[in-house]
Amino acid sequence: MSNQRSKYGVDISPRGRIERTYKGVTYDSKTEMLFYIEKIEPMLGRTIKSCERQVPFVLQEGFTNCDGKRVQAITYIADFVITMSDGRRIVYDVKGGVIDPVAMLKRKLFWKRYPEEHLVFICRNMKYGGWIPYEILQEKKRAERRA
Repeated sequence: MSNQRSKYGVDISPRGRIERTYKGVTYDSKTEMLFYIEKIEPMLGRTIKSCERQVPFVLQEGFTNCDGKRVQAITYIADFVITMSDGRRIVYDVKGGVIDPVAMLKRKLFWKRYPEEHLVFICRNMKYGGWIPYEILQEKKRAERRA
């Protein structure tokens, strides 16, 4: 039996679900689960006051176009929304290293709609020290290519 995969390449077979489950919670990807285990859970109750998963943000409301057709709202679902003990909120989107154009467009729409929110695309790259924001990872890769 071959592995069933989602459109994002995630193994959605029963075995894949087990590999993405931690303390009874099944994550969308193994990388997302590892981010929770390695970065969020150790700080819960200390510097992190709370953590929410799969939080939806409306980027544009739905509407009816000139032909009378209903156009669905554009939404973005954050992997994690962290509230720090000092009250700051950080919105995390866990990425595998390559970000598709739709995610980049939604990020721009998010920045415009929610200027008070701090959105971080975070990647796991052991070569550069583990968890690293996408922009810094890209800078390091560019510098390495130049060298």
